[in-house]
Parts: sequence; structure tokens; C-alpha cells
Amino acid sequence: MTASLSGNYQLPVRIRSIKDVDRSGHWLSEGWRDFTLAPRVSLIYGGAFVVAGLLIAIVLFTRGLGALILPLAGGLMILAPIMVVGLYDVSRRLEAGLPVSLRDCFRAFGRSVGQLSVLGVVLMVAYLFWVMTALLLFMLFFNQSPPQFDQFFQDVVLSPPGIALLLFGGAIGAVFAWVAFAVTAVSIPLIYDRPVDAMTAIGVSLITVRENFRVMFGWGALIAVATAVAIATAFIGLAVVLPVVAYATWHAYRDLIAGGPVYPEDAVSPPAFRSGGDKTGAMDASG
Repeated sequence: MTASLSGNYQLPVRIRSIKDVDRSGHWLSEGWRDFTLAPRVSLIYGGAFVVAGLLIAIVLFTRGLGALILPLAGGLMILAPIMVVGLYDVSRRLEAGLPVSLRDCFRAFGRSVGQLSVLGVVLMVAYLFWVMTALLLFMLFFNQSPPQFDQFFQDVVLSPPGIALLLFGGAIGAVFAWVAFAVTAVSIPLIYDRPVDAMTAIGVSLITVRENFRVMFGWGALIAVATAVAIATAFIGLAVVLPVVAYATWHAYRDLIAGGPVYPEDAVSPPAFRSGGDKTGAMDASG
């Protein structure tokens, strides 16, 4: 069956309904397999995020804003999907038995730069809105600028206003993260893989999450936990976690989405990808 956004409008792809609620583990194992098949590219790509995270932390520390490291780092989940398009290309090439390289990773961003840019702007606005919200919460609960990082535990974690801030801010952050996840769960891999516009891709992603809510809720929670662990290691863990999650996201997209138009270069020389076959535990879903 074909899913639709509303009325008689037909989506350009088919959305599968995953019956296996433990599918997230399979996606993660596939992501780890891709990591082991391309360790050099994966570690260099992930290492760039480690360096960026450490530089941001240093800047915040030197400006006395170390307490903002947590909300800014947490916002990584909002921006990361658009920043790992090159890693989707790695999984795509491994599927076809093709060699992978950093050059190909960077070239992947040009495959649909216009539509990817639209989604990038949307995510950047969401990220900035989250940062402003975090600053506002600090002012509301402490009536001051964020506390120094060395006083963070005492002023925030051990004080009644701080506990309220953590609970309320955590709830708001979870909403931000879930919305960002629902919007990007399959939209960015779809734009990279198929010539569809950003708004259609977002619609497909939202319907996919709705039709596979239990599976996608677990998958989103798994991503959140993995990201939190990676950040807790002073960003070092991102060198491994980020590529593995990106590869797993690609395999989740392959499981959930089928059919659709192809780019001209793929039509001329179609790669031997696995996207067209049936998936175990999956069936087409209608919106």
C-alpha cells in the first residue's frame, strides 16, 4: 500500500511498518559492521566532531560559560543528522561493494545540496531556539547568568531551584529532541538517496515515525543514550558513537522506506543496493 499525506496525494515512496520492536538492535549491529569495514574514514569523520566539541568547550570555559556545555552539547542531536550525510554515503557504498573515501564523503553533500540546505536551515533555527530557551531557563530559575562550571554541581544539582531547572529543562529538551528526531528520522537519508524535496521528505519522516511509533521511540531513546554516553567521555566517544549511529540510521531508512524516484546518475548506472527487497518483519503501511 502507498502512504499519503492527506486526501489523494500519493507519497513518492512506500513506508514499511516494522513489526519487530527490537529492530533497533539490528540497525545498531549493522552500523557497527559498517564501522568495522571502514574504520579509517569513520574515525576521521567522527574525530572531527570530537575536536569541534572540545573547541566549543574551551571557548565556553574561557568565557565563564562552562555550565552551557550540557545544553549546547545536548543540542547536538538536533544538528547531527544533517552533518553526517557523508557517512550515509559510506553505508550506501558498502552496500554496493564500492570503495569508500573521505573525498566521497564530502562529495555526498553536493548530491542534493539545495534540499539538504533547506533542512539544514530548519535544524539550525531549531538549535538556536533551543540555546535561547536554555539561557531563558537559567535566568528564570536563578535570576542570573549561568553559574560557573566548577560551581555547577553545587548551584544546580544540589539546590531546589537547580533540581527544578533540571526537571523542567530536561522535559523541554526531550520535546525538542523528539521533534527533531521525528523530522529527521528518515528525511535526510531520503533526500540523499532519492530526488525528493525537503518538505515531502519531512512529511515522509513524520508519517514513518507515526506508523512505527514503538520501534522509533525505542530507536530515538537508544540514540539519546548513546549520545549522552559519548558526550560524558569529554566528547571522545563521539569518534565511534557518531559514525555507528549514522550508519545505523541509514540501515533504518533502508528498512523503513522503499521505492521512489532515482537520481539521473543512478538511473544510468544503478548500483546494486538492497533497498528494493523485502525486509524481515516489515510490511507496507498506509498513512
